[in-house]
Amino acid sequence: MRSYFATEGGGATLLLAASAIALVWANVAGDSYHALWETPINLTVGTWDLSLTLHHWVNDFLMAVFFLVVGVEVNRELTVGELRTFRAASVPLFGAIGGLAVPIGMYLLLNPSGPDASGWGLPMSTDTAFVIGVLALVGPRCPDQLRVFLLTLAIFDDIGAIALLGIFYSDAISMGALAVSALLVVILFAMRWLGIWQIAPYLLVGVVLWVAVLESGLHPTLAGVMVGLAFPTALRGRDDEARRHLGFYGRALMEELNPARSRLAVSAARSAVPTSDRLLDALHPLSSYVVVPVFGFANAGVALSGESISAAMSSPVTLGVLVGLVLGKGIGVFAGAMVALVTGLGTLPGQVRYGHLAGGAFLCGIGFTIALFVSELAFDDEALINEAKVGILVGSILSGVIGAVILRYFGDRLPLCSPNEAQGPPPLPEGTWRPPA
Repeated sequence: MRSYFATEGGGATLLLAASAIALVWANVAGDSYHALWETPINLTVGTWDLSLTLHHWVNDFLMAVFFLVVGVEVNRELTVGELRTFRAASVPLFGAIGGLAVPIGMYLLLNPSGPDASGWGLPMSTDTAFVIGVLALVGPRCPDQLRVFLLTLAIFDDIGAIALLGIFYSDAISMGALAVSALLVVILFAMRWLGIWQIAPYLLVGVVLWVAVLESGLHPTLAGVMVGLAFPTALRGRDDEARRHLGFYGRALMEELNPARSRLAVSAARSAVPTSDRLLDALHPLSSYVVVPVFGFANAGVALSGESISAAMSSPVTLGVLVGLVLGKGIGVFAGAMVALVTGLGTLPGQVRYGHLAGGAFLCGIGFTIALFVSELAFDDEALINEAKVGILVGSILSGVIGAVILRYFGDRLPLCSPNEAQGPPPLPEGTWRPPA
């Protein structure tokens, strides 16, 4: 996973650069920026036609690829990794529940009634791409366990947020398309149970699932999560067969080096690698270096005028979103995780410390995509939409800064995980030290 994290470190730099360019462009030549992303792109197959703007293709299709990668990584950790026990998985689950409930409650305390109250869904979502990007730039001393923890929490958070959106913010849910989606999910997990290890069948069913989820009225990135969770993460009883094939074709290649035997040896080696790992090798660079930066470029272009900022400073909607993202998410995620820890239901993976949990909790207050999407659904008044967007932008920036500062501070002074015995203990930080009393 260290190589993947290194990949995302470079991708995070591209993400922030693309976001900064989008923000400047939207405020200097906003018409051309929005015209670009409103460009319609049609896909026609026979009598079936799908028409989406370029912005929706990025948010609905490309981000499904990102969530496919995230889903595969979480799937691997839940089945063979740090979170394979209920005690380890329950902490991000409880954290996600707190991260949904507390921001909504704080927003409704500040906007209890009237048109403003319909924006309660604005601070509930976590923007996984930005969270992982900031985490990659902060670079704690041993980031793997915290990153996996936040990915899992974000998956639970996104599933809950998308479910609430479907129930409360969707005008109409197509039950037929929803039933087809459920059937396709069953097919995906049946393929996993049957031991199908090739990548192509899962991706083919995944494309159909994406269309079905889109037609159902739910956010289509949910399809990426479901496909990722269905991918096999282990050989499941094929260990002996894999060893036998590797030994046979490897010896044959050593005896005579020719193209036919080389191809057979490569095929045997590939079949010994779990499907999830092969997919990550193929998609992780694409996700980090293309999908995530393009996503930032498409979504960070929030127009800020003197009039909108002045109105936002006294707006209860802006305040509700700001408080919900900065305090609601941070407190909610941390408190929810602590409930699991204090009651003994859960344990932190990889000896992640409380300080890192707190920093990660505040990072979860970075909300862009779904929050901006909800602002268009929640309000009819353009003024309220602009006030909400100011709160989303400022709240996300503050959450990222607070989370990064906490992680940097504790990352320097408290190891994220126990040191490898072969490497010895980490060096002590510089400073004046006294022996314990």
